[in-house]
Amino acid sequence: MADVISISLLGILLLALYLHGIFRHKIEYGIQQIPELDSPNFAAILLGLSNSFFARADIAGFWSEPDAIYRARLAAIKTAQHTIHFETFYMTPGRRADEFAAALRNRALAGVKVQLLVDRFGVIKLPKNYWQQLRQAGVEVRFFHLFHWKDPLGYLERTHRKLIIIDGRVALIGGMGVSDDWEGSKETGYTAPWLDTEIQFAGPIVATLEGSFIRHWMYAGGFACLNLNEDRSMPGSIEVMVTASDSEAKVSPISTLLWMSILAARERVWIASPYFLLDANCRKALKQARHRGVDVRVLTVGPRNDKKLVYYAVRERYEDLLRSGIEIYEYQPSMMHAKVMLCDRQWVTLGSANFDPRSFFHNDEINFSLRESQLIKRVDRFFLDAFANSRLIENVTWRSRPFWQRFLGRLTLFFRWQL
Repeated sequence: MADVISISLLGILLLALYLHGIFRHKIEYGIQQIPELDSPNFAAILLGLSNSFFARADIAGFWSEPDAIYRARLAAIKTAQHTIHFETFYMTPGRRADEFAAALRNRALAGVKVQLLVDRFGVIKLPKNYWQQLRQAGVEVRFFHLFHWKDPLGYLERTHRKLIIIDGRVALIGGMGVSDDWEGSKETGYTAPWLDTEIQFAGPIVATLEGSFIRHWMYAGGFACLNLNEDRSMPGSIEVMVTASDSEAKVSPISTLLWMSILAARERVWIASPYFLLDANCRKALKQARHRGVDVRVLTVGPRNDKKLVYYAVRERYEDLLRSGIEIYEYQPSMMHAKVMLCDRQWVTLGSANFDPRSFFHNDEINFSLRESQLIKRVDRFFLDAFANSRLIENVTWRSRPFWQRFLGRLTLFFRWQL
């Protein structure tokens, strides 16, 4: 009887994976005569290939430490006079969640229209009374993709965006959730803060991001008000490419964005990603870049991380990259959670998307790509500091990893589309 139950469960699991496309045909991209990053044609071509759009903006802040990011978010929320639009994926009980709840309740009680959109899967640890207290203060709360028996696999599709928009004036975007996890803990084996990034935009781009939020808000059943209070006095000094990726896309805009940027690079490609499971096209592009003499470095998680099985799976993919001469750095102090790519001296991409199949094909994500000298200098420093606090992986030491890690890593790779 036990054998029948086990076989049935395995059959159901395989059927679910099949229906969700794990065995789908993988498309191998082919392209020639790639324009260089500083070519006037590069951004225009990439715009269409990745289904992106341009928006004018000003950079109002950039942070790479959790405490500074939290302070910036709370400070922005406290300035709100009209609207707060807040979309996020991950929240857990603790001091940080309580701080955000208090700040949102305060503004709602002051008459600010506060709309909070959270992914149901990512906030499952928070109790019902957390949301009740927010609603009692006037905060509108909506959940993205509630489980429904009519579409059970739809629950696997998530909004992974982290977006705070204040009065249509400023927008803060990055990879960090609302959780004490980012500050480290003794229970997890590391006390140093996580490594992550957040950028703040002002100018016309904010109104565009309002539209992105409203689209999700209406999808979750919320009522949208288009009488926004965007600040039209700032024309925006730079042009930003916005790549908004939805889970139902057949070709991943995020993957295409990364792939084209790697192919166009001539000097360097530095990537920071916690769950580094690039698709075949991007991996091939990285190896080709290294063959051209490009300085290719990958910053990813080390032994102090939030998903051990994913870490083992990521390590199983090192072999061909190391053999190609690509440098892989595992961050040592704590969890590395940033999602950034720096190409040559003039192109940076950052946002909410991890470099893995889930972000490419099953999450709603948003990334930003731009040329801005001061930001690139700060991102360059971010990488150099992180490399200095990381372990450079060598082929010999990688091959000596325990058998049980290899087994768990290969097993986890089979389910990589749902990690």
